[in-house]
Amino acid sequence: MDQTAKAERFRKLHEGPDVLVLPNAWDAASAAVMADAGAKAVATSSAAVAWAHGYPDGDVLPMDLVVATIAAAAKAAGEVPLTADIEGGFTDDLDALSANIARVIEAGAVGINIEDGGRDPALHARKIAAVRAQAERQGASLFINARTDVYLRGLAEGEAAYEESVKRAALYAEAGADGIFVPGPADPTLIGRLAAAIPRPLNVMGRTGVPAAAELKALGVRRLSSAISPFRVAYAAMGRAVETFLRDGDADALSRAGDGAPNLQGRFSQGG
Repeated sequence: MDQTAKAERFRKLHEGPDVLVLPNAWDAASAAVMADAGAKAVATSSAAVAWAHGYPDGDVLPMDLVVATIAAAAKAAGEVPLTADIEGGFTDDLDALSANIARVIEAGAVGINIEDGGRDPALHARKIAAVRAQAERQGASLFINARTDVYLRGLAEGEAAYEESVKRAALYAEAGADGIFVPGPADPTLIGRLAAAIPRPLNVMGRTGVPAAAELKALGVRRLSSAISPFRVAYAAMGRAVETFLRDGDADALSRAGDGAPNLQGRFSQGG
């Protein structure tokens, strides 16, 4: 399947009937495992990708590593569409952003997340418009998921946070966003209000207290991201196993702790 076909498949996943449950990978191996587990699409997690390379999250990972990770994950995911979290685009310069987007598309991503963080919403809208223009120049049907961090960063509280999120969502939709990501809220009533008021498919972040996909569907949500949880699950399990190995020196127990792990050597030897 070529990139255009994968892009169209990814776009249609936001149209229902079910919520797009989207696991977040950080390298080729995790993307392959998620695709083989039955994911309809795979995303990258900016924090997980940054940490896997020894960097903090927050637009500091070198672009060469970002692009290399996207390319490796997209190849490993095979026929499964891959969307990339590109933080704030790693720049506020629109020309530099366009160049970054060109590389992200060439690496195989059919969608992106791009976040406003603490930036002026008007600047973020201009960045979204620049991303859309670059995608059109490349003939790419790139799904732009515009993230607003009003709740995640505590930029406002209560009703003011709701109103600001809705205001930003409308601005970003007008600039060319295909979806809106509002990480932070877990309360079903609030999530339902956001879904009803936002003029694009709503993406929520999986975290403690967030309703399961069936309830989110009833609330009007179109996409549920796992965020950093798979990375935490993997490294928590490894940390416990290695701690036990270091304490007991029991190589047999360590080996058995990995029983059931996927055969990635076989997977990648087949070109997947």
